[in-house]
Amino acid sequence: MQADAVLNAKGLLCPMPIVKLSQKMKTMTPGQVLEVQADDKGAAVDIPAWCQKTGNIFLGSEPGNSYTSYFVKKS
Repeated sequence: MQADAVLNAKGLLCPMPIVKLSQKMKTMTPGQVLEVQADDKGAAVDIPAWCQKTGNIFLGSEPGNSYTSYFVKKS
């Protein structure tokens, strides 16, 4: 999936991936896609829940070797 920006949240534990995601999304414009690279297992639940709470769009995830990429579209 093509992203407009990448956020490296590898090595961060809950709640830091969500904190960094929230900060980064404030700098983006509606329609842009952010790729969040995280290795915290909680991100699989936390990121979609954050999207639902904030009105942003969770586009899905792609597993990698040592982390998972989560894709969020700014609404």
